[in-house]
Amino acid sequence: MQRSRGTARLIGMAAAGASVVALAAGCSGENQVPSIGYAVDATVTSYNGGSTLGASSGSPAVFGRVLTGFYYTGPDGQQVADTDVGTAKEVPGEAQTIQYRLNPDGVYSDGVPTSCDDLYLTWAARSGRFTAPGGGSLFDAASTAGYAAIERVECQTGSKDATVVFRPDRHYQYWRNLFTAGELMPAHVAARAANVPNVVAPLQSGDAAAIGRIAEFWNTGWNLSSGLDVTKFPSSGPYRIESFGAADGLVLVANERWWGNKPETGRIVVYGKSADLGEKIGDGAVSVVDIGGGSVKDVNLDGFSTRTVPGRGAEQLVLATGGVLGSVDARRGLALCVPRQELYNQLGKAQDLPTTALGSGPLNSRIVQEDSLFYPAVTGAAAKYKNTDIPGATSALAAGKAAGQTIRIGYRGPDERRSRTVAMIAESCKPAGITVVDAGSADFTPNQLGEGKVDAVLGSTASVPGPAGALTGVAATSALRTGNGLNFGRFGNGRYDSITDQLAADDNSTAQLNLLTEGENLLWAEMPSIPLFATPRTIAFANGLQNGLAGPTQAGSGWNMDRWVLKR
Repeated sequence: MQRSRGTARLIGMAAAGASVVALAAGCSGENQVPSIGYAVDATVTSYNGGSTLGASSGSPAVFGRVLTGFYYTGPDGQQVADTDVGTAKEVPGEAQTIQYRLNPDGVYSDGVPTSCDDLYLTWAARSGRFTAPGGGSLFDAASTAGYAAIERVECQTGSKDATVVFRPDRHYQYWRNLFTAGELMPAHVAARAANVPNVVAPLQSGDAAAIGRIAEFWNTGWNLSSGLDVTKFPSSGPYRIESFGAADGLVLVANERWWGNKPETGRIVVYGKSADLGEKIGDGAVSVVDIGGGSVKDVNLDGFSTRTVPGRGAEQLVLATGGVLGSVDARRGLALCVPRQELYNQLGKAQDLPTTALGSGPLNSRIVQEDSLFYPAVTGAAAKYKNTDIPGATSALAAGKAAGQTIRIGYRGPDERRSRTVAMIAESCKPAGITVVDAGSADFTPNQLGEGKVDAVLGSTASVPGPAGALTGVAATSALRTGNGLNFGRFGNGRYDSITDQLAADDNSTAQLNLLTEGENLLWAEMPSIPLFATPRTIAFANGLQNGLAGPTQAGSGWNMDRWVLKR
């Protein structure tokens, strides 16, 4: 699907996606408001959506129209080509080969042209090839999915063309998930920080010292803090960063160098999870709201067109594979006392259910969504955990030496729905002999799971606090792959890793069904996580807001913020 980013494309997308919730309101006056506030429960912590910090904080929901890519996530969770950025096409060859061609007019907001260097850096950082002397990857990548299958990227530094060649024994059917919006980073900034003329030469030659400096900047150099140096954050999209602060939000303004359709509104202020979203909404500072259903207590949405819909993200408990939950028996015991059906009934059932199966019951799969044709066939192993089994939980917890122990569940707060979720789990599991503690906090990050500070993370797909999920399910499968940055519970299973590789390579429906069934059975047996329900999303557009289309996916409803118009 390739078309420009104009209004015609936006309307076409709404018609094509049956589950898109259109909440655009008509004009209520003649004057256009010059600035629009956007409240979203992502945590605005990193510009780099390909890093573990960026991906787990929900950067794609914030920076999709600031850092563009060859594809972006549309409102139904599908990958859509962005031809303003360039074109990507599969070409014949002995090995799978993708030809990328950047738009000749493409230029960053600081005046530096976009180039294949940007693709080369993204591939290098996410390939898993560059390791530290003591072991482990130099780059703190969220996932190596797809990038690890690439043998080489042919790039003459500064060129607008790149050829990506996959390994002869590998095929990656989800290649449209590569080099996407929010993840294609400005290589010239990393080169400047690493004191090298360009990133391609040292990465090709294996200059260890230079690569180390590049990796160090890629990992942390794009972290966001108050008073940031905007020269490190150039834009390749219709908006650029003007400023960032905890109180004033992330201020985006029109990028004067953007070569595509100019944004309809010149200023967007993003208020993330660290802001008091209820207060911002109540004060009238916000005209677009995209938050977890029931997450903000007593939120006042008078004057908005509002729907609560099932999201593409999977609400779940991601469990540690060490400590009190280090044994399979202990993790199974916890799963047996978690009231999955009751949690869905009280907290997970969205008010506005679509005609598809998405959100129609407790989620019985981690890697297959409820509206997939495969879903009914792969979820048999979940039946044992549909309702609570306190005697079974007690026995399993004792076998796993977890009886009488405390289990700490962490999440990014404040979050009323997740607070209630933990309280319901605590009440249900108490008779099984364990104490469940609410470890949610305003500064919680999912890496605390691997550090032993909590025993479980309550979040959406890949432990993201806010918008999450996409049709391909790549983030869901890779979040449980051995060694991936988003695998916060440090689960490792060689057979599961092989299944994920095969799923990515083979699009035969019979093979897919067999692999998904085996994979889901394995995950219910090993219990690295406990799926609860499709994360409900409350999405609201103020009266007078035009062109608002709900996106209950990893890209959030800001996926088309450059088309928003507010009239009063």
